[in-house]
Amino acid sequence: MQVVGYEPERATDECDAPSVPALLVARDGRVEREPLVAGRELTYTLGERRCAGVTDGHEHTTCDRPKAPYCDVHHSTWVCAKCTGTCLKAEMDCFQTHAVYLAAFAPNTFKVGVTKLPRLVTRLREQGADCGAHIYTVSDGRIAREIEADLAAEPTLGLSDRVRVPTKIQGMGRSVDDGAWNRLLVEFDALETFSFDYGLGLDAAPVAETLASGTVVGTKGRVLVLERGGDRYAVDLRDLLGYELHRGTPSRELQSSLGSFG
Repeated sequence: MQVVGYEPERATDECDAPSVPALLVARDGRVEREPLVAGRELTYTLGERRCAGVTDGHEHTTCDRPKAPYCDVHHSTWVCAKCTGTCLKAEMDCFQTHAVYLAAFAPNTFKVGVTKLPRLVTRLREQGADCGAHIYTVSDGRIAREIEADLAAEPTLGLSDRVRVPTKIQGMGRSVDDGAWNRLLVEFDALETFSFDYGLGLDAAPVAETLASGTVVGTKGRVLVLERGGDRYAVDLRDLLGYELHRGTPSRELQSSLGSFG
């Protein structure tokens, strides 16, 4: 079977109950969920990697092209992610109410983002934010993107409009710098603030690895934390896309955390 997608945890602002994060795997043209619940044992070895093909929710169309996670034929770009208020689509369609938010990632990385208002908490959690603040509510996505672009370009605020996964992993097991976060919030009249606990119980950053074997500790956004041999490993779920999974624990040696030598 092949990894063809992943689902971060979805919060209760989108459904009646939180969803269980999962890997999406394709087997004989059908898409199945591999739940990533704490305590579950994953025993997969990574095989060859190729284009993850196309899924429509329940069915999968395979692709044999070697480029991963997607070949040029199946690669797509969500144009809204690049929008700064000037619509890149043939016709603007983001007329729903949007929220402009701030997100904090330990210890002191802060970003500005936008999302449809009903998805605010889900969006913060699926990014793995440690804290969040709802700072504006606007009538459509165009206005939200304009505000986002302006705030990201303001040097005195120190905000980014995107945070790389390695930066998020490096901050895991640490706390947000409350002083820096509160100084940022002083610049805004926040409508609501949030704090998130992903239940990982980390006291240090896990080791970044690409693997699918170990005991699931939990997820933080699209980062899966596994325990194996006494060490904790952080797996960017996107890095698993396109891999064939085979039953069995890999034999290769993994990097150990510094705590293993204490």
